[in-house]
Amino acid sequence: MNVFNQLSIWLSFQLSIIFLIGMPVTLSFWSIKKRNKAVNKLLSAYWKISLLFFISLLLLIGKYNYALLITNISTLLMTVSVWFWNDINDELKEYDFSYSLTTTTKIWRWTLTFISLNFLIQSLQNFNCFSFINSDACAIWLMPSSNLYIFIKNLFNFFFGANFTEPIAKFLGLFSLLIYTLGLIQWSIIKLPKNGRNSYFSENDKN
Repeated sequence: MNVFNQLSIWLSFQLSIIFLIGMPVTLSFWSIKKRNKAVNKLLSAYWKISLLFFISLLLLIGKYNYALLITNISTLLMTVSVWFWNDINDELKEYDFSYSLTTTTKIWRWTLTFISLNFLIQSLQNFNCFSFINSDACAIWLMPSSNLYIFIKNLFNFFFGANFTEPIAKFLGLFSLLIYTLGLIQWSIIKLPKNGRNSYFSENDKN
């Protein structure tokens, strides 16, 4: 069972790389090329929210106890961000199946939702890892971040000539989390009451 869980978690992280990073990057360049403001605005909002996911990876490298909890919050927020905007949702409904950009965007939104829910279900099976990632039972959740740790460590050494360690990753993650939280609170207090669920992507001539 442990081998199955380990394989399942590893696969979830691999799918995350594809659909949380790879596909959005592709759609971002595609929407710019097609000059589709709705998809471009959707991806712009997505990238801002997805910063929390990258922060959680730093916290996983730093073995911060609540890293898995933050990872799940980040994937849920990312899912909410691609369904939240009423004007973008209405715009996407106007395109038929033959318009490949919006069709791919719709498929990606549903896939992202599935991955997010699947990730949450898997995490709940190891509920104690939400608050104590350093236990032996939670080691399988830290393994996928080990390759990222090696990559960042080599990159850090190349650019700065210094060693990138787990405490440094934890510090950078917590500092970034503080800045991110302050930004999210500011948006919730100032912009959300003013704009509601409108992204205003079309305010400069809708395409």
